Amino acid sequence: MTIKPVLLWSDALILLLLATVAVLVWLARKNDTFRAPWRQIMRSRMGAVTALILSVYVGIGLLDSLHYVERLPGEPGQAAQYSGEVLSALDALLTPLRVKVEKTYSAPLATHLYAKETITGPDGVEYRDFPPLKYPGTHLFGTDKVGQDVLYLSLKSIRTGLLIGSLTTLIMLPFALTLGIAAGYFGGRIDDAIQYLYTTLNSIPGVLLIAAAVLVVQVQIETHADLFETAAARSDVRLLALCAILGVTGWTGLARLLRAEALKLRELEFVQAARAFGVTDARILLRHLLPNVMHLVLITVVIDFSGLVLAEAVLSYVGVGVDPGMISFGNMINGARLELAREPVVWWQLAAAFVFMFVLVLAANLFADQVRDALDPKSRGRA
Repeated sequence: MTIKPVLLWSDALILLLLATVAVLVWLARKNDTFRAPWRQIMRSRMGAVTALILSVYVGIGLLDSLHYVERLPGEPGQAAQYSGEVLSALDALLTPLRVKVEKTYSAPLATHLYAKETITGPDGVEYRDFPPLKYPGTHLFGTDKVGQDVLYLSLKSIRTGLLIGSLTTLIMLPFALTLGIAAGYFGGRIDDAIQYLYTTLNSIPGVLLIAAAVLVVQVQIETHADLFETAAARSDVRLLALCAILGVTGWTGLARLLRAEALKLRELEFVQAARAFGVTDARILLRHLLPNVMHLVLITVVIDFSGLVLAEAVLSYVGVGVDPGMISFGNMINGARLELAREPVVWWQLAAAFVFMFVLVLAANLFADQVRDALDPKSRGRA
């Protein structure tokens, strides 16, 4: 089988993020001030367990970010033609789950379909019964309406959740850091202008603002459909647009927190001494204020990550999230909405999405607690 690598915009951003993290880790290894807190985190049982869980999720997300298309069979000498379906390394590993498609719903580890159908017996007599599955007992979490394995859908949804959480945070950080610290340090009209900006932004209902922006982006994507070679590329652009919208509208909480911290830090002796010696404002901000608020930034970022994963589920549920063709926790929950009204109830798709989201969010929150204890001097003092 011949394949051709495909690089989506989100894949490129993930590679850039990995390179940045690798450089930061390499630099932090030479500084014991940075090494000591992370050593404390990994020595604690809770920190090690949650870090392992998050590493598994990140590994699955990275495998799902290595995309390719398969070459279609053709006559020798013909130009190579490739499939329009974009697959990933995770799809290749999960091929047994991906290709074992049933007719419709089946319960976890079931051997027959979930609903009765009219079956014609060997003697030609028709009767109502549960038809046997093509692959009995192989679907750990059952199958959905079109017969896809729910475990496969859950694993594929991890990448979407991680992208929403990480990329949105990276978009949000520059706004929050720059405006929050500037408002607290400079005060006066700059503080008033920044406060007016985020107060106005907070006064707009968040869901309505996000919905309006997403609908505008969707119209632009449909208008310029010729720019996208595959459906995966179109879904990827909408995902990045959603991350940008969430980032631009979600920085106000962290900015307000950093403003309050900067108001306190600018009155401390070391900042006053730097001013007395003629140190420039830019140097004071970079060398004195920024390092002293990084513990708040790291703690808030990890906690906000969990909220963003849940936000994707809510937005997709109301129809303004990721593309309906993209596999995500929100689309799984949205698809399970009508299934709860069936008789008997189809519960496993909703349960699978809930379990995978619950483990991810719980691990992130518990890991954030360990980060807080290691980086916040007040927490270390109480411990």
